[in-house]
Amino acid sequence: MQFSHLEGLIAAPFTPMSKDGALNLALIPAYYQLLKSNRVIGAFICGSTGEGVSLTHSEKMAVAEAWAACSTNDPDFKVITLVGGTSIAECQSLAAHAEAIGLFGIALTSPFYFKPGSTDILAETCLAVAQSAPGTAFYYYHIPVLTGVSLPMLELLEAVDGRIPNFAGIKYTHEDFMDYLSCLNFNAGKYDMLWGRDECWLPALALGARGAVGSTYNYAAPLYHAITAAFNSGDFEKARELQQKSIDMIRLLGKYGGIATGKAFMKLIGLDCGTFRLPIKNMTHDRFIQFKEEVEALGFYRYSSAMGALHPQ
Repeated sequence: MQFSHLEGLIAAPFTPMSKDGALNLALIPAYYQLLKSNRVIGAFICGSTGEGVSLTHSEKMAVAEAWAACSTNDPDFKVITLVGGTSIAECQSLAAHAEAIGLFGIALTSPFYFKPGSTDILAETCLAVAQSAPGTAFYYYHIPVLTGVSLPMLELLEAVDGRIPNFAGIKYTHEDFMDYLSCLNFNAGKYDMLWGRDECWLPALALGARGAVGSTYNYAAPLYHAITAAFNSGDFEKARELQQKSIDMIRLLGKYGGIATGKAFMKLIGLDCGTFRLPIKNMTHDRFIQFKEEVEALGFYRYSSAMGALHPQ
């Protein structure tokens, strides 16, 4: 089974919440239109940015169904849902559900409480979940900073090659460029290697990355389109300048509390996704005012995503 490699930006959407912390699924059609109008080619839902680990089983299914309702008749927009997790049975259930509602792909992180002790065991885990959705693209989500599992991904590809027919590739959220390049080149570039560090998009392009998944593509997709265009045209000075703008923007995430700051960015562009659930700390009103001033000082609105208007190539 062969899946086309994805080329372009795939956003990792925030899960919209209402003021009482319940899901706000009514916002997802507008969210889908925002991504489409800013030339984002897909959505990686229920991941880190989407608070997948903070959602119940039924909530993950409801989020997946809401995105499927928007995208089922849009073959140019790929939705991949993260299915877990620590419970393999739950992962299998979510995988089967994703296939039943017609999503393009599923993704699996390593179990992070009882951790696999080898790439062979990790491959067995991938197989156990992938076979629950045999007609759906399966991605392994490599994010050792959160899972604590830092096994080499080249070894994983060697272990799954020929064993998991629907293994499409890896979402690679790590800074090991040596391992990443080796994965890109494995078996004549067979597997789709989606880059997962927005602040390092330019060096990933230099290695050969063509597809990326990231949270900042929700609200600053035009900036990354510009980085890619500058790189492709050979204007490396411009590409470096634009990547620095990305880094300056991402530094505000750390300064103002981490992952929840992303929803503050979304509020600034006109799509209020609410707040994060505990144990994530949310921004106070006073901090939001200060944050907004710093964002404006960066010239954010010159490269931010816009509601309802296509940005030029």
